[in-house]
Amino acid sequence: MPIIKSAKKKERQDKKRRAINLRQKQKTLELIRSYRKKPTPLALRKLSSALDLTAKKHIFHSKKAARLKSRLSKLLKKKSP
Repeated sequence: MPIIKSAKKKERQDKKRRAINLRQKQKTLELIRSYRKKPTPLALRKLSSALDLTAKKHIFHSKKAARLKSRLSKLLKKKSP
């Protein structure tokens, strides 16, 4: 339990940031789930953008985002005739 005023403020900021990061992560994971059900080029573009944003904000590691983008683009190539 923080006693110092700045520590209390930091705790408030951390809670707020955690909530924002969690929302962004859930949004990205939801896009991945929907993309896996029905892969389309438009969905891949949106998903790629969301993954880049999560990597930029350090919600996902940059290499994890790159790996997901690669695997999901392969999925689109496999599904298309």
